[in-house]
Amino acid sequence: MISPTEKTPPPELLRGLKTLMLLRVLLISILLGALIFIQSRGALSHLGEIHTSHYLLLASVYFISIIYAFLLKYLNNITLQAYIQLLVDTIMITGLIYSTGGIESIFSFLYILSIFSGSILLYRRGGMIVASSSSIFYGLLLDLHYYGVIHPLGSRLIYPETYQSAYLFFTILANMTGFYLVGYLSSFLSEQARKNRVELRAKQLDVNRLEGLNESIIGSIASGLIVLDNHEKIILFNPSAEKIFGIKANNACGHLIGDRLPLFAEHSAGRKFLSTGLIDTKSSLPDLTHERPDGTKTDLRLSISPLLHSLGEQQGQILTLQDVTQIKQIEEEMKKVEGLAIIGELAAGMAHEIRNPMASISGSIEIIREGMEQNDVNVRLMDIILRETDRLNELVSDFLLFARPKRAKLTEFDLNQLILESLEFFQNSPLWNSKIEIFTSFPYPVKVKSDPDQLKQVLWNLFLNACDAMGGGGELHITSALVPGPPESGSEKAKIVIRDTGEGFDEKGLRHLFLPFFTTKERGSGLGLAIVKRIVDRLEGKISGANHPGGGAEITILLPVNGYEIVKSCPS
Repeated sequence: MISPTEKTPPPELLRGLKTLMLLRVLLISILLGALIFIQSRGALSHLGEIHTSHYLLLASVYFISIIYAFLLKYLNNITLQAYIQLLVDTIMITGLIYSTGGIESIFSFLYILSIFSGSILLYRRGGMIVASSSSIFYGLLLDLHYYGVIHPLGSRLIYPETYQSAYLFFTILANMTGFYLVGYLSSFLSEQARKNRVELRAKQLDVNRLEGLNESIIGSIASGLIVLDNHEKIILFNPSAEKIFGIKANNACGHLIGDRLPLFAEHSAGRKFLSTGLIDTKSSLPDLTHERPDGTKTDLRLSISPLLHSLGEQQGQILTLQDVTQIKQIEEEMKKVEGLAIIGELAAGMAHEIRNPMASISGSIEIIREGMEQNDVNVRLMDIILRETDRLNELVSDFLLFARPKRAKLTEFDLNQLILESLEFFQNSPLWNSKIEIFTSFPYPVKVKSDPDQLKQVLWNLFLNACDAMGGGGELHITSALVPGPPESGSEKAKIVIRDTGEGFDEKGLRHLFLPFFTTKERGSGLGLAIVKRIVDRLEGKISGANHPGGGAEITILLPVNGYEIVKSCPS
């Protein structure tokens, strides 16, 4: 905030000085023109006989004005220049009075103009200083003239003593009183004008600051903001509204909302708003669907409030449009997830119940089979039943593992050692293909806090898939490392990469890689990779699959090292 008592800013004083110089030259030019006219007509005037000294006096004003212009350009002290100009003006006015009769001159009023200039440029101090100098010069001139010390040009009096001393004293006193009174009153008005100007400037700065803040707030609002007047014309269209509708503010403001945004003329909620100006939003906010020029649809939630005057009178409407496209997509996904969760719980319960009669069937077949001869055809049929029952039981077990994964039991362990143990266990199983060569790369120990049993299940399924992909033999590459996590987490991640040299994934396989019941194997269940992803997700990790540039498939797993996230998501 600027103080009301602040000094005159140099730029303002500089403008005042330039104006004073212009008016001074203009006034002298008028006087010079009048002198030339009077001289040409041969008439007498209050100037008396026009002498060469009059022209020299006027010419000196032009010359001094040139000096002033030079000083303004090269002298930085503007205040000092103002005092010099005002003082020289009083001297020039005194010279004019001297050349036009002294006591008889009518040009004493010019002192008042100089006092006005001092008050306007330098306020009270300037006005009173010019009033004092004017009083001194004028009084001294009249006294010297009265006592015959000087003989002003153009004076008609041979003996100025014919004036009574009382009259001379009264003339000097009246003019001096007028000078000081004019100086005081004009400086008072000038001071008030200066205070008002400074306060106005301070308020203007505050207004500009508030306007800038208001524009910043409106421009930073993520929701679209449209303000209408009482005639449904757009008077404000913020950047978010520009982004939503693809229309620039300068093309929207000043136009009817129905012309620029047909959405409000086509949608039921919009038609209601245009017809009544009101929408009942107590129960729920109306949703609009806007189709952009590129064909994409945006779901918008509309909120309407009145634009009120300071006196409470309504002057229009404020429309707030929030882009809820992602929110609606999330809501739809949540509904799907909830539906799938219910179906999953139901399916898991049914699968659990199926296992009991399957166990009874398998046991009964075993007993019946033992009482039959080995070459009986029914024995072979029963073997088929037992084999398919085991396969069905294995499928149900996998499905239960997918639908109801175990709760994570966190333990700190060496990830490299766990991989080696799982690999050794798989190599000793009947599922291992001895034609496969194993290449491991463990540059340094990797300590993690996770569930080792569930990670063994993950590795088993991935080893099994790799062996199936390399039926004729190949290479199995396994690497582990510590990698930086995302910037928002600030923690490291444990990375496991398992790559085979098989045929890799086809395009359809990559799209449906971790979907349950999708498989390219003849007798596969399609739950292997789905179980792997489900377990990794439960362990707060991430898994991805791709084809390696050198051939074959590659699965990458990222796991948290400290397991803190798992503790939060899996309470005991």
